[in-house]
Amino acid sequence: MRIAILTFDGFNELDSFIAAGILGRMRPQGWEIAIASPTESVTSMNGAAIARQEPLDYAAQADAVLIGSGIHTRRIAEDADMLRQIRLDPERQLIGAQCSGTLLLAKLGLIGKLPACTDLTTKPWVEEAGVEVIEAPFVAHGNVATAGGCLASQYLAAWLILRLATRADAEAALHYVAPVGEKAAYVDRAIANVLPFVGEAPAAGLRRAG
Repeated sequence: MRIAILTFDGFNELDSFIAAGILGRMRPQGWEIAIASPTESVTSMNGAAIARQEPLDYAAQADAVLIGSGIHTRRIAEDADMLRQIRLDPERQLIGAQCSGTLLLAKLGLIGKLPACTDLTTKPWVEEAGVEVIEAPFVAHGNVATAGGCLASQYLAAWLILRLATRADAEAALHYVAPVGEKAAYVDRAIANVLPFVGEAPAAGLRRAG
């Protein structure tokens, strides 16, 4: 299973790294998780520079794609050339976005009039793009999901694991990262937020892990 986490200059570390860390618990089952960026290196909103693992066009090959937020997302959303490089297909991929990443999904036409989640700063821009924003941490419509708030990364990661593997796998990955003394409550809350949006079958065109 190939997972691309789209990460641009000015990215929010919590979005990209928390999702990557949780999904990385699935590496023993053959999952490949990669930071995909338009340039060979990107610098976070707090000045941390990292080397990409894959180019941006890796997103078109991936089984699932997550788009995090960042301080430059609004500029990226207005860059037609950059948007053309982000080739996603909800018929065969799971696609998730967090906070201002939801704005990119809106500009790519992958949300339409469906309600979506985002952060409070990005909310007016997403609404400007014609998308209804709901006050919730996570929502999914078929193969497209959105989340609002930096720490909502856990919900996107859990959603991917629930869709592409099993509930036991998702619970184990969340349990590993949860605070000691709070693990059961943490896992239960995360699963409760995501499970209503998970169907019985894996995404169209995708295989389950294992």
